[in-house]
Amino acid sequence: MTSVPAPPPGSPQEAREQFVLDQVVASFDRTPDPRLKQIFQALARHAHAFAREVRLTEAEWRTAIDFLRRCGDITTDSRQEFILLSDVLGISMQTICIDQPVHGGVTEATVLGPFFREDAPRIELGGDIAQGAGGEPCWVTGTVRDTFGAPVPHARIEVWEADDEGYYDVQYEDGRVTGRAYLFSDADGTYRFWGVTPTAYPIPHDGPVGHLLEAADRSPYRAAHLHFMVTAPGHRRLITHIFVEGDPLLESDAVFGVKDSLVKTFTRHRPGTPTPDGRHVEGEWSDVTFDIVLAPEPEEHDE
Repeated sequence: MTSVPAPPPGSPQEAREQFVLDQVVASFDRTPDPRLKQIFQALARHAHAFAREVRLTEAEWRTAIDFLRRCGDITTDSRQEFILLSDVLGISMQTICIDQPVHGGVTEATVLGPFFREDAPRIELGGDIAQGAGGEPCWVTGTVRDTFGAPVPHARIEVWEADDEGYYDVQYEDGRVTGRAYLFSDADGTYRFWGVTPTAYPIPHDGPVGHLLEAADRSPYRAAHLHFMVTAPGHRRLITHIFVEGDPLLESDAVFGVKDSLVKTFTRHRPGTPTPDGRHVEGEWSDVTFDIVLAPEPEEHDE
């Protein structure tokens, strides 16, 4: 690929390009919402700076427009290619870092991902989220507390994960609902459930985002993880994962979602080892502890 050379500083061409940008920024001067005005004008400045820095050609811009069109074409109720694009560009993680700064021992947040769904079944404490999903059984337990260390009773805990083939239920075409459920913490803030030991898997890479990763010689694989979404009155919603200690993909997660505080030890147990709840398990199983600390709900301030 070749690009148009940058114009010399102070040249007529540089002045012409700056004039276009100034016109675009000024076109948003009368935007009634001040936050919207700030966003639009900053977007214009940064987008034009990008185009000018790389000397973007018309053909390249048409290719980019076509790429976005194809992202829209492949998006369905169960597959969101634009979320994947945001994830692999690190924008999803960056907005989380900005919007949810680390403080007070609060559990760190990470990306939602494209496979959350609202219609997960409820299980009781100690139930099994696998619901037929293949994989090694895993006992997950922990507590939900606030920043003062007090238990958070009856917090809603949504959990979802891929099976041992690397697929979420929504990636199958038979309508199954497996590898996901929700439950509530006990009166003392504790929770427990069975799932499957997380395994690494590739994000969907048969579409435009996959072609982008291939062109960049990047892997589509995510480090092994288990998703959590935790909500409770008076507390900020937490969206996070836990990752498997020792996973070789921790340093190259395709969506940059790994945080050191979320890497947990999954202890492996030999066949026949008694389980915490007396469940009979054929073969090996694992267990992990994940204690959750929720941030208080942000206060609303009048403008």
